Amino acid sequence: MRNRAVIVVMLAVAVLMLGLLTRADYGAALDAAIARHLTWPDGAGPAPLIAFMQAISWIGGGTPRWVLVGLIAAAVRFWGGRRPALAIVAAVLFANIASSLLKAAFDRPRPDLIAHLDHVSSASYPSGHATSAAALYLTLALLAPVQWRRATWTLAVLMIGFTGLSRIMLGVHWPSDIVGGILLGAAFALTAAWWAQPERAGLA
Repeated sequence: MRNRAVIVVMLAVAVLMLGLLTRADYGAALDAAIARHLTWPDGAGPAPLIAFMQAISWIGGGTPRWVLVGLIAAAVRFWGGRRPALAIVAAVLFANIASSLLKAAFDRPRPDLIAHLDHVSSASYPSGHATSAAALYLTLALLAPVQWRRATWTLAVLMIGFTGLSRIMLGVHWPSDIVGGILLGAAFALTAAWWAQPERAGLA
């Protein structure tokens, strides 16, 4: 249990340290260089690709995010029981609260490399979309029965990766925002999965 707590604390410290570095503009040149390679001048990229990235972002934010969380939690309740289902919801809920508090604390401006291709209304660090994706899909993968573990880990990698990439390509986040969000979501996913583990033992 102590090792688990140490990992979560290390993830939390990494999120805070990265946030402080972004506030000090340390690594800003690298952030901008990566972002420029993943965006198009004036947002004039391939329309189908932009539409796909906008769809990924739409799924990962606002009302669609919570509908998806509810559906996944219902499925987990069916095969895993009440505790793992609650862990899914709690991980995403508390991760989002933490993300909002950190956004307010760091108050990092959004990228201005291109016109934003998605609506945004909050600060930039950490990415709420990346936080939610990591919290949701990592918790699911950590709690999945053995026979579904490969599929859920593949889903987690794809959805976290595409979500983070979409936020950069749409011009609304710096790469470091995505890294911070994933680390934050991972901390909550690990905590939630460990809390649910007593019931998971009978599923594996």
